[in-house]
Amino acid sequence: MKCPFCGHVEDKVVDSRESREGEVIRRRRECLKCERRFTSYERIDEIPYMVVKKDGRRETFDRDKLLTGVLKACERRPIPTAKVEALVNAVEKYVQESRDRERSTEKIGQMIMRRLKELDQVAYVRFASVYRDFKDVSDFMSELTSLVKSNRTK
Repeated sequence: MKCPFCGHVEDKVVDSRESREGEVIRRRRECLKCERRFTSYERIDEIPYMVVKKDGRRETFDRDKLLTGVLKACERRPIPTAKVEALVNAVEKYVQESRDRERSTEKIGQMIMRRLKELDQVAYVRFASVYRDFKDVSDFMSELTSLVKSNRTK
């Protein structure tokens, strides 16, 4: 914290009080150089994490929406809930680590598909069919052919 009077960056906290609503912490500080007192306020960072859609629109990151989509792809598959939770946690961490507070849905989708491909190939194809917006059966068959070829090379 920089002193508003002399610009010195070292101070000590003399008193801390929480607001009635608990949303703000008020701190009385004393500059260690000029010994003048000033007040600072701490608030929770309320700027949401955003995702950038394919068409350029921005939308608030929604963990529940992500979880619902992955669970739908994994429906009736032998995938432990803990693995699904770990996948969603990893994506959420990836979004939260962005310096710009936003990530593209393209990168997020690729990350999910890569992890689903390792977990369960049927869940992967289900997710890919929605994410990549397959237009017809040939798109679906192309993805399946690619998947079969990659399994043969393993």
